[in-house]
Amino acid sequence: MDPEGLACTHPVHSALRKCFRDLREQNEGWKRTLAACTPLLASLANLAEQMRALRKVAFGKSPLRGFPDLPERLGRKQRGAVEALLEELHQDKLQELQKVRDAVAVRVSGVSLLCEQLGDGLVSTKAFQRSALWPSLAEMLEWLLDTEAFYHHVYLEVKLLLLQASCEDLAGLQALPAAWAQVLQHGQQSVVEDVLLKVCFFLEAP
Repeated sequence: MDPEGLACTHPVHSALRKCFRDLREQNEGWKRTLAACTPLLASLANLAEQMRALRKVAFGKSPLRGFPDLPERLGRKQRGAVEALLEELHQDKLQELQKVRDAVAVRVSGVSLLCEQLGDGLVSTKAFQRSALWPSLAEMLEWLLDTEAFYHHVYLEVKLLLLQASCEDLAGLQALPAAWAQVLQHGQQSVVEDVLLKVCFFLEAP
């Protein structure tokens, strides 16, 4: 069988195609989730600003002095809104990002395990060397490891940022949008897109 015919039918190439196609899907969900966090964090910053402003109001010297429990009621309402947003970020958005991270890790591990089972000779096989249609096996495995590391790193950044967010740290809540913008720069950079572009011909090969 000629090298190209072998490349089209070899189980490693089949596994690689499935992995990269799944990566393309997972990456779209990853970007959607990161983008969906932005308005939630902006709301948290706004609430933190309102809470700080509330603490500065001298209700006893205002027309609202006839409502002595008003500051406490407003404070509870604001705190409840902050806690609800934080819960949505932790229980919904962070878990969605974790699912993407874990799904990519499982896929990459599956391909790596298959290559290990088939032996080191794969790398030197002509069908797995660089051609006009696809990169070499070594390149594609390296890129998959790069994407796995990328998701792991950004997920930890997001998790740390959200774990630090608290009703007790209003200044930190107000700073969240700016901190999140930095995370987005990492979380939506072209690492994965670059890899998918490099394998586009490989993915479309028969």
